[in-house]
Amino acid sequence: MDELFRDAEERMAKAVESVKREFARIRTGKATVSLLDGVRVEYYGNAVPLRQVANISVPEARLLVVQPWDKKVIGDIEKAILAADLGLNPSSDGHLIRVPIPPLTEERRKEMVRYVHKLAEEGRIAVRNIRRDVNETLKKKQKDGEISEDEFHRAHDKTVQDMTDERVREVDQILKAKEEELMEV
Repeated sequence: MDELFRDAEERMAKAVESVKREFARIRTGKATVSLLDGVRVEYYGNAVPLRQVANISVPEARLLVVQPWDKKVIGDIEKAILAADLGLNPSSDGHLIRVPIPPLTEERRKEMVRYVHKLAEEGRIAVRNIRRDVNETLKKKQKDGEISEDEFHRAHDKTVQDMTDERVREVDQILKAKEEELMEV
């Protein structure tokens, strides 16, 4: 059963990490390097993450600077940033690319908050689905006589539910922080 709980804990942690990664991609009006995490650049016939072909820095609160290691890919990087549909407009001077981050409108902020709530709910659902899988496995083990009814209830009520509650609280905390960040003017 320890292996079952370890697996469930690991899967729940991955679900929460996934929510964190999705939240990191959401633009809040402030420049962060993680905004460009999803951008993939054509580099010698392969689509590679932007971080593998350039250095990304944040010199100001509303500006990203992308400095490619190979000057030949500047045009490809600009196209990739535009194609990523992040609402960003890169400009190049031949050596580096500046990506100004426009401020968000109130309407866009509210839209983003709704989207963030949807992502958080998907994360909670993923955690609950893992709980359901573990509970079904426990029921099967009880039915097959591998564990007693007391062990089943102890594992079901305490361990599995506690893990689930902890991960759902973690998603809620991440959501609250992201919501505050989005509504900050």
